[in-house]
Amino acid sequence: MKTPFISRQELDKITEQFPTPFHLYDEKGIREKARALNKAFSWNKGFKEYFAVKATPTPAILKILQEENCGVDCATGVELLMSHKMGFKDIMFSSNNTPASEYQYAKEIGATINLDAYEMIDFVKETVGLPETVSLRYNPGGVFSLGTDIMDNPEESKFGMTRAQLIQGFKDLKAEGVKTFGIHSFLASNTVTNDYYPELARQLFTLAVEIRDEAGVELSFINLSGGIGVNYRPEEEASDIAVIGEGVRKVYDEVLTPAGLGDINIFTELGRFMLAPHGLLVTKVLHRKKTYRDYVGVDASAANLLRPAMYGSYHHITNISNPGGPVEVVDVVGSLCENNDKFAKQRELPQARVGDSLVIHDTGAHCFSMGYQYNARLRSAEILYQEDGSARLIRRAETPEDYFATITGFDFD
Repeated sequence: MKTPFISRQELDKITEQFPTPFHLYDEKGIREKARALNKAFSWNKGFKEYFAVKATPTPAILKILQEENCGVDCATGVELLMSHKMGFKDIMFSSNNTPASEYQYAKEIGATINLDAYEMIDFVKETVGLPETVSLRYNPGGVFSLGTDIMDNPEESKFGMTRAQLIQGFKDLKAEGVKTFGIHSFLASNTVTNDYYPELARQLFTLAVEIRDEAGVELSFINLSGGIGVNYRPEEEASDIAVIGEGVRKVYDEVLTPAGLGDINIFTELGRFMLAPHGLLVTKVLHRKKTYRDYVGVDASAANLLRPAMYGSYHHITNISNPGGPVEVVDVVGSLCENNDKFAKQRELPQARVGDSLVIHDTGAHCFSMGYQYNARLRSAEILYQEDGSARLIRRAETPEDYFATITGFDFD
C-alpha cells in the first residue's frame, strides 16, 4: 500500500476550506527530494538540475525548486517567459519544431538553446543568429535496453539527431564561432531502476570522447535529461538517487577522467522524479452505480488527471475516509462523456461511500499540467501543504468566466 503524505484529520481541514477536486503538493517532500539530488551529484562541481517546467508549471512550486538551487528546462516560449519573470538565471530551452520568435526570446534572456534537429543549426543562424553556447540533442536510434529488458525505442522518437548529424553539427557550430558546447539525450521514460542513468551516462560519456576526437570539440556539459521514474505501483521499489549518482560518478571516472575530460559539468532534467510522488489529486465520491460493474463516481475527471485515460497509466488510490472498509472491486470514474474517463478499472478498494475523500497518488508531475477543458469541465485548484502544516492556495480553480474569456464578444455576450 501507499501512504499519503497527509493524515485524514489534516486533509479534512483542507477540504472544509477548499472544495474538491484539487491537486495537493507536499513542500517538505519536494525540498527533501531536491536536496537529495544535489547531494547525490555533489561530486561534480558544475552539477545543475534543470527542472522540466512542463511537468509542473506552477510558480509556487518552481520557487521552491529555485530556492533549492535548481534551474529550469523550458519547452515553449511561454514557459521561457514564466521562468524569466520569476528570475531564473539557469534556463535550458529544449524545444522542437520551434518558431524563430521563441529562439529569439531564448537568446535574449540568456537561456541555453538545446537544438533538437541538425536542420535547426542553419535555421537559428539565419533567423536569429547563433549564440555562443549551443547544445545538441542526440538520438542513437535502435532500442535502448538494460540486459534483456527493452526499456524504450529511440528510433521511433521524433526527438534528437543521428550520430553523424551530431558530429557534423559540432563541426558546423565550431566553424561558425560557437564557443561552448553541450549534448543532451533522452533514451527511456519512467525507468524504475537505478541502472538507467549510469548506462545512459556511459553512452554519452563515450560519445563525448568521440566528439572531441572527430569534431575537435570539447564539451562543457552533458545533460542526462530525464527518465528516472517513480514507483506508481506500490509493489515497485523506488529509485535511489544516491545509488544513481554514485553509479554515474563511477562511469565518469572510468570514461571521461582518463580521456582528459574530467571538467565536464553534469546536468539533469528531472520532472517526474522530482515532483510526482509529492502530489495528490484529492476528490470526493459523488455517486455509486451498479450495472455490469460497480462504479464509484467522483468529482474529479480526466480533465484533472489525463494519464490513465491517455496512456492506461496506473495511479494508486487510497480511500482516506474509510481505509478499513470492506474491500470491493470497482471502476473509479469521472463525469466526462468519454468511456476512458476512468482512474481505475476493476480495482480492489475499501468500500467508497458517497462523501468519502479519495486521494490519487503520484500526481505531482504531468498531471495538472496536462489538464484540459473538455465538456467545459474547468481546471481545478492547486494547494501547497506547507512545511508548517498549513495549506496555501497556489492556483485558484477556474471559473465559467475564465472559460468564456476567449469567446466573449464573438457571438457570445
